[in-house]
Amino acid sequence: MTARILVADDDPKHAQLIRLYLEREGHQVITVGDGRSALDLARSRKPDLIVLDVMMPLVDGLDVCRILRAESNVAILMVTARSSENDMLLGLDIGADDYLPKPVSPRELTARVRALLRRTGKAEGPSSVIRVGEVEVDAGRFEVRVRGEAVALTAKEFGILELLAREPGRVFTRGQIIDKTFGFEHDVSARTVDAHIVNLRRKIEVDPAEPRYVQTVYGRGYRMAES
Repeated sequence: MTARILVADDDPKHAQLIRLYLEREGHQVITVGDGRSALDLARSRKPDLIVLDVMMPLVDGLDVCRILRAESNVAILMVTARSSENDMLLGLDIGADDYLPKPVSPRELTARVRALLRRTGKAEGPSSVIRVGEVEVDAGRFEVRVRGEAVALTAKEFGILELLAREPGRVFTRGQIIDKTFGFEHDVSARTVDAHIVNLRRKIEVDPAEPRYVQTVYGRGYRMAES
């Protein structure tokens, strides 16, 4: 599903990074740089979720959270450089649904967003489950089952499998896999992708040496076999 998400952060680079990752998840994202704008947009646009920085000009994030919580049940994920337990408890006490200290991992943030959307009834329904043969990828729950058995994947392995499984038969180059799965991480090479593919095959294939699902297209890249 597509959620409407408001990102309120006075650091434009940080706000843009969060926006790119959330848009990659399929969400509609609006960014603002101060608390007063966050209040105005939250009231006029009625977002499904707000990613709210604490340290903002005009009105700080704690006051924004306190005001909005008195007016609505919108999901609020607070993000701040203040990482003490007292700060976290304060944010939760005034109505935040979750709390992340900076520096924020974009992948952890998107996972927290998915969890909050599920909790508030905005999560994806059955359409979030991708099935290719005996492989089942539940993007909403971050779960994979192969032949009915749960398989534990790393975040990178899951991202690659989900990417390939969404478009069976399409060939993705290593560069495309890096761009769509690793995002803004540095020093990721084609060999890194190959290593993750090897590990992924060990976990989902009956015979990793003769893969049925994650196939190599020599000279081009990788694809998910069509059912």
